[in-house]
Amino acid sequence: MLDFTIDEKNCTRCGQCVADCPARVISMAGDVPFIVPEKEGGCYRCQHCLAVCPTGAVSILGISPGKCLPLAGNLPAPHQMETLIKGRRSVRRYRDEDLEPELVQQLLEVAWHAPTGVNSRQVRFTVVDNRKSLARLRETVMDGLGRLVREGRLPEKLAFFADYVRVWEAKRLDILFRDAPHLVIASAPKSIVSPLPDCLIALSYFELFARANGVGTVWNGLAKWAIGDLVPEALPILGIPDEHLIGYAMSFGRPAVQYHRTVQHGPALIHRV
Repeated sequence: MLDFTIDEKNCTRCGQCVADCPARVISMAGDVPFIVPEKEGGCYRCQHCLAVCPTGAVSILGISPGKCLPLAGNLPAPHQMETLIKGRRSVRRYRDEDLEPELVQQLLEVAWHAPTGVNSRQVRFTVVDNRKSLARLRETVMDGLGRLVREGRLPEKLAFFADYVRVWEAKRLDILFRDAPHLVIASAPKSIVSPLPDCLIALSYFELFARANGVGTVWNGLAKWAIGDLVPEALPILGIPDEHLIGYAMSFGRPAVQYHRTVQHGPALIHRV
């Protein structure tokens, strides 16, 4: 059930919810929006109707507009967004402390609002949310990589992992996880229309919101390759479903480094048609 309801006292009959519905399942009954039962199955559950209503008269899926954040006056200025994007850094030095659980939860909840193909909303965040758990994962991964090195079973294109194993075994220097206190892996069912893009978009949202909260991140391809391709015994520890595609991994935590200005890349590679 969509639980699509209209507060007729607040509804101005503007028709915005009808015009903006991408699935075209909303119609006007007289002068009031409604969804006929036989069209409910076509709803994308995108909540455009809830968001576009200027007076907050539309409720759907049991969600009240009064519990939603208003956009007016709350959006960042363009120069603030520019600074956030240009000031983002890949952080490889972290404080030896866990983030507050409430903050980790907020980062994940906000990032999960990222767009997905046909609004499938199937991205799953697997998060290692404390240093002790990440230390156990690190030991499993490094032990597995060590066996591959000793048995000469590293794939040629990933042979450079042998150097990371040697540094770890000799100096306990963690190049794979960068001694970050946390790791998040985005995965999605292989059966959906766009599992890999959905995961990458979700982590992009996570990264920017994390930066806005003073949390550092690094796109961790080394961890993704190690866990997804080289050391399958790590997967049961993480509980990632077999039918999921691992999109990417991201290490995160409080930075042990402070950056003071944006950098200057470019000019942008642009081809106009």
